[in-house]
Amino acid sequence: MIKILNYLWRFWLLILAFVLTILFGIPVYILSFNKRHYKYAYKFIRMWSYAMFYGMGLRYEIINLSNQKADRNKPHIFISNHTSIMDIMLMCILCSKHPVCFVGKKELVKIPIFGTIYKRICVMVDRSSARSRADVYRRCAEKMEEGNSIVIFPEGGVPDDTSVILDEFKDGAFTLSSKHQSPIAIYTFVGLKEIFPFDNTKGCPGKVKVYFNGILEPSTSPKDLKTEAFEEIKKTLLERSI
Repeated sequence: MIKILNYLWRFWLLILAFVLTILFGIPVYILSFNKRHYKYAYKFIRMWSYAMFYGMGLRYEIINLSNQKADRNKPHIFISNHTSIMDIMLMCILCSKHPVCFVGKKELVKIPIFGTIYKRICVMVDRSSARSRADVYRRCAEKMEEGNSIVIFPEGGVPDDTSVILDEFKDGAFTLSSKHQSPIAIYTFVGLKEIFPFDNTKGCPGKVKVYFNGILEPSTSPKDLKTEAFEEIKKTLLERSI
């Protein structure tokens, strides 16, 4: 019975994603032709994220582990652990004061309809290409100069092995922070891996716990930033996992 319900839930996700992407994708696509209109396009992106996240029966509870707050007038780099495609929607919901641009895999461009919009509003990276990886910094800098913040999942993707608590971090977010003196806002998502289905026996609507770990000020040492961020998220996952 659980297996059947899980399949139905997945099917509902496909229907919901198709309808909402058409509904909100049209205004986003039109607005994305002009960089100055991205802040308006982002409003529709956030509405899409809300509809997808809540439409899937998901909820979230935010717990502040720090009294720091992101300056709404300054571009930030937002990072978190990566456990599910729902992380994308959740990050859009959380970043209500900052229009954000995601750094994502080039392969997502192949998704019908979504891919067309995705390549206009995101910074794409081909991880197999050294030139593409190097060019990410320039394109992210352009986005930040336009007033956008950047979202990067430092793990680089959702680990194939679901037993992995936190995969090794890539350097990108921390090098970007050091080069452009941008603060890093850290979130830890707990519970989404268990809620959103990875196989045919798991997955059901539920509540995700979101921990705000605080903000790391830019440093001249990307390695130190990466280590501190990794240890902060890992500690939260180990102490507060449900």
